[in-house]
Amino acid sequence: MENMSHSTLRPAEVCGALLAALEAAEGRRRSRKRDQTPDAIGLTIKRELLQRAVQENPNAEAFEEWLLHCALACAPQSSGAVSAMARAIFDEWSLAHSMNAFKIWLDSGAPSDDANEGKRKSGGSEQAESK
Repeated sequence: MENMSHSTLRPAEVCGALLAALEAAEGRRRSRKRDQTPDAIGLTIKRELLQRAVQENPNAEAFEEWLLHCALACAPQSSGAVSAMARAIFDEWSLAHSMNAFKIWLDSGAPSDDANEGKRKSGGSEQAESK
Protein backbone atom coordinates (compact mmCIF):
# COMPACT_ATOMS: atom_id res chain seq x y z
CA MET A 1 0.00 0.00 0.00
CA GLU A 2 2.96 2.33 0.64
CA ASN A 3 4.10 2.04 -2.98
CA MET A 4 0.82 3.23 -4.46
CA SER A 5 1.00 5.12 -7.73
CA HIS A 6 -1.16 8.17 -8.34
CA SER A 7 -3.43 6.00 -10.46
CA THR A 8 -4.24 3.65 -7.54
CA LEU A 9 -6.68 6.03 -5.89
CA ARG A 10 -9.12 8.19 -7.77
CA PRO A 11 -8.97 11.88 -6.87
CA ALA A 12 -12.70 11.75 -6.09
CA GLU A 13 -12.07 9.14 -3.36
CA VAL A 14 -9.37 11.17 -1.66
CA CYS A 15 -11.25 14.45 -2.09
CA GLY A 16 -14.35 12.92 -0.51
CA ALA A 17 -12.29 11.94 2.51
CA LEU A 18 -10.68 15.39 2.60
CA LEU A 19 -14.16 16.93 2.74
CA ALA A 20 -14.76 14.97 5.94
CA ALA A 21 -11.45 16.26 7.31
CA LEU A 22 -12.63 19.86 6.80
CA GLU A 23 -15.06 19.36 9.69
CA ALA A 24 -12.11 19.36 12.10
CA ALA A 25 -10.79 22.55 10.55
CA GLU A 26 -14.21 24.16 10.96
CA GLY A 27 -14.31 23.23 14.64
CA ARG A 28 -10.86 24.69 15.19
CA ARG A 29 -11.72 27.85 13.22
CA ARG A 30 -14.89 28.51 15.21
CA SER A 31 -13.04 28.28 18.53
CA ARG A 32 -10.52 31.02 17.65
CA LYS A 33 -11.05 34.49 19.06
CA ARG A 34 -9.51 36.43 16.15
CA ASP A 35 -11.15 37.52 12.87
CA GLN A 36 -12.09 34.33 11.02
CA THR A 37 -12.87 35.87 7.62
CA PRO A 38 -9.66 34.78 5.85
CA ASP A 39 -9.98 31.25 7.25
CA ALA A 40 -13.61 31.02 6.16
CA ILE A 41 -12.77 32.20 2.63
CA GLY A 42 -9.93 29.68 2.26
CA LEU A 43 -12.01 26.80 3.63
CA THR A 44 -14.91 27.73 1.35
CA ILE A 45 -12.65 27.70 -1.71
CA LYS A 46 -11.12 24.40 -0.66
CA ARG A 47 -14.54 22.85 0.02
CA GLU A 48 -15.82 23.96 -3.41
CA LEU A 49 -12.77 22.50 -5.18
CA LEU A 50 -13.09 19.22 -3.26
CA GLN A 51 -16.82 18.98 -4.03
CA ARG A 52 -16.15 19.66 -7.70
CA ALA A 53 -13.45 16.95 -7.77
CA VAL A 54 -15.87 14.47 -6.20
CA GLN A 55 -18.59 15.35 -8.73
CA GLU A 56 -16.38 15.47 -11.84
CA ASN A 57 -14.11 12.56 -10.79
CA PRO A 58 -11.07 13.57 -12.89
CA ASN A 59 -8.51 10.98 -13.96
CA ALA A 60 -5.68 10.49 -11.51
CA GLU A 61 -3.02 11.05 -14.18
CA ALA A 62 -4.55 14.42 -15.08
CA PHE A 63 -5.54 15.58 -11.59
CA GLU A 64 -2.86 18.25 -11.26
CA GLU A 65 -3.78 19.66 -14.67
CA TRP A 66 -7.48 19.53 -13.74
CA LEU A 67 -6.76 21.56 -10.57
CA LEU A 68 -4.68 24.06 -12.54
CA HIS A 69 -7.53 24.48 -15.00
CA CYS A 70 -9.90 25.20 -12.07
CA ALA A 71 -7.59 27.98 -10.93
CA LEU A 72 -7.20 29.41 -14.43
CA ALA A 73 -10.95 29.32 -15.08
CA CYS A 74 -11.92 31.27 -11.96
CA ALA A 75 -12.35 35.03 -11.64
CA PRO A 76 -9.02 36.90 -11.82
CA GLN A 77 -9.45 38.44 -8.36
CA SER A 78 -9.64 34.98 -6.75
CA SER A 79 -7.11 33.11 -8.90
CA GLY A 80 -4.33 33.38 -6.29
CA ALA A 81 -6.46 31.93 -3.51
CA VAL A 82 -7.88 29.21 -5.76
CA SER A 83 -4.37 28.31 -6.96
CA ALA A 84 -3.16 28.04 -3.35
CA MET A 85 -6.04 25.79 -2.34
CA ALA A 86 -5.64 23.68 -5.51
CA ARG A 87 -1.96 23.20 -4.64
CA ALA A 88 -2.86 22.20 -1.08
CA ILE A 89 -5.38 19.66 -2.37
CA PHE A 90 -2.85 18.20 -4.81
CA ASP A 91 -0.28 17.96 -2.01
CA GLU A 92 -2.79 16.15 0.22
CA TRP A 93 -3.77 13.84 -2.62
CA SER A 94 -0.10 13.03 -3.21
CA LEU A 95 0.39 12.48 0.51
CA ALA A 96 -2.43 9.93 0.53
CA HIS A 97 -0.35 7.93 -1.97
CA SER A 98 3.02 8.29 -0.30
CA MET A 99 2.21 8.15 3.42
CA ASN A 100 0.23 5.13 4.53
CA ALA A 101 -0.62 6.67 7.92
CA PHE A 102 -2.29 9.66 6.20
CA LYS A 103 -4.32 7.36 3.93
CA ILE A 104 -5.41 5.27 6.93
CA TRP A 105 -6.44 8.45 8.78
CA LEU A 106 -8.52 9.56 5.77
CA ASP A 107 -10.01 6.07 5.36
CA SER A 108 -11.08 6.11 9.01
CA GLY A 109 -13.03 9.34 8.51
CA ALA A 110 -10.25 11.76 9.48
CA PRO A 111 -10.89 11.59 13.24
CA SER A 112 -9.92 14.70 15.16
CA ASP A 113 -10.21 15.97 18.71
CA ASP A 114 -11.29 19.32 17.24
CA ALA A 115 -14.17 17.72 15.32
CA ASN A 116 -15.14 15.62 18.32
CA GLU A 117 -15.11 18.71 20.55
CA GLY A 118 -17.44 20.51 18.14
CA LYS A 119 -19.80 17.53 18.11
CA ARG A 120 -19.78 17.34 21.91
CA LYS A 121 -20.62 21.05 22.17
CA SER A 122 -23.43 20.88 19.62
CA GLY A 123 -24.63 17.54 20.97
CA GLY A 124 -24.77 18.97 24.47
CA SER A 125 -26.92 21.89 23.37
CA GLU A 126 -29.24 19.58 21.43
CA GLN A 127 -29.64 17.36 24.50
CA ALA A 128 -30.38 20.39 26.67
CA GLU A 129 -33.00 21.63 24.19
CA SER A 130 -34.75 18.25 24.03
CA LYS A 131 -35.25 18.10 27.83
